[in-house]
Amino acid sequence: MALSVAASVTAGLGSVQSNGAEGKTAEIAAPGTAKEPNPKLAAEAYPISGYFISASSRDSANYKKLADIKAFGGDTVITFGTSLQPATLESLPSGCTINGKSCARVAAGPLSVDRFFTLLDGSNWGDTALKCPNDRKVTNNGQSYVVLVLPQRGQECTSSDGKYDVVVVGGGSSSAVDPSRSLADAATKLGMKFYAGMPAPAKRADLPYLPDVSYLGTLTLLTERFLAYQRSANDVRGLAGFYHHTEMPLTDSSTFDSVLDLYSSQNRAIHRILPTRQAIVSPYIDARLTKTGISLQKAQNGIRRIAQTSEGVVLNIAIQDGMGTGKGAAFTGSEANSTVDPFAASIVGNGTWGNKYLAPNKEYFSAAAAGIAGTGAVLWANLEGMAPATASNYCADSLRGQTTKARLDRQLQQMANARKVISFMWDSYFTCKGNGTPLKNQILKGLSTPIITDTTFRPASGQVQVAGFNLKGSTATLEWTDQKGKQLTKSVKASSINSDYGEQYGLNPQLEMITVDVGSTTVKSPGNYYVKVTNVWGNTSPKFHSELG
Repeated sequence: MALSVAASVTAGLGSVQSNGAEGKTAEIAAPGTAKEPNPKLAAEAYPISGYFISASSRDSANYKKLADIKAFGGDTVITFGTSLQPATLESLPSGCTINGKSCARVAAGPLSVDRFFTLLDGSNWGDTALKCPNDRKVTNNGQSYVVLVLPQRGQECTSSDGKYDVVVVGGGSSSAVDPSRSLADAATKLGMKFYAGMPAPAKRADLPYLPDVSYLGTLTLLTERFLAYQRSANDVRGLAGFYHHTEMPLTDSSTFDSVLDLYSSQNRAIHRILPTRQAIVSPYIDARLTKTGISLQKAQNGIRRIAQTSEGVVLNIAIQDGMGTGKGAAFTGSEANSTVDPFAASIVGNGTWGNKYLAPNKEYFSAAAAGIAGTGAVLWANLEGMAPATASNYCADSLRGQTTKARLDRQLQQMANARKVISFMWDSYFTCKGNGTPLKNQILKGLSTPIITDTTFRPASGQVQVAGFNLKGSTATLEWTDQKGKQLTKSVKASSINSDYGEQYGLNPQLEMITVDVGSTTVKSPGNYYVKVTNVWGNTSPKFHSELG
């Protein structure tokens, strides 16, 4: 097959192998006022700016983790919430006792208790969590609990029907700090943002992909108490908002109405109790060519339905890209007939990207951007920073294993429409040794690797535009075949760079665009060309395959 055009922009520390990326591309938006080349050398920056983390009960450990992430280029951390689990009096934590008796039963006193629950998040809530006369703070054998007695009907402390539910919260060490308070304080000191996980219902036993909303009233009251406690004890600048850990696919199916109702209910509470805070939800792509696969149109409609649950809160919708679970795929049109990589094959079986997946992730993010338009919600990306587990990428005790820096770069190529990229998960996929080198160490060696997300080429004028990350000071190498069948290669210094390209067009604000001029030429049909860039740090991008529109 005749080689079309290849443009390469030059960079340097650790070069990335060619991935043959990119199929037919839309024309890049006009750059606006371009900035002159030869920019000052800026700090290296990888496009992932936020991470899911595990909280510690020690201030020093939380501060160090956030400081490490900030040094890595991150400004945001997120924790998962804990599920409100139905319990029986007998199954409550045996260590939660008052004078040798069950703390829940003693706290309730003569009140009629309908149900018991636990929210064992390892926290150590302070006394401001106690609102009603029967609430108790319990410390026993070095463990700390808060016992909340919630009215089954009514919003305050007294139930109109005389029945109550009792929730045992915490279970952390009595000498430990409260993890959420500790993380919020560390984020405040470091100028970062912390999103605390919200309480959520357990999963249904019969349909484990749906929440058990049979006790939604109890969860609603607990949500109010949780947020009121954050307001009283944790209302600091570093607490940016809250994360809903109940997940759903990116779909408009009515099957997931209960999840949308849950988002609406909890967002309403956030807006009322802490109105300046934001929220994050993270639906997932499922592009597999099976009965579970979700079309682009359903994804576009689905994100709009999710956006409509905001209830006045700024809602960040961080789409999971499915690359860690095999549900989504970072391939391009030119790769549709290429064999899926071994990680994806471990989930969907051997075959090509085109016969295993409905569409690449880039098209799902484009559909999502269209669906979210005008809603006030913000499109983020949740890059799955792991890969399906195989015999060669073991990382902790999990169905998921260590991924590679090159795979992350490919994932990022698909996410230009997302205003922010966060990743699951710092612990342990970015920090485990895996095959010998932690993923974060691999990234540190290539923080400034240029990552191309899109290109356009106008042969008549010779103008090539390249959009992507870390394009400062780039030289582009273009490879193509002219109409006479001659294979040509030309390396040209960028004539201009627009560092505000992403911000100007509502894309990821870290996106830049360079323009290069290779001189008037022709391109042999079907108009394939390749672009590669080398930037001011001496790092070289993977070769990017495009076609003329």
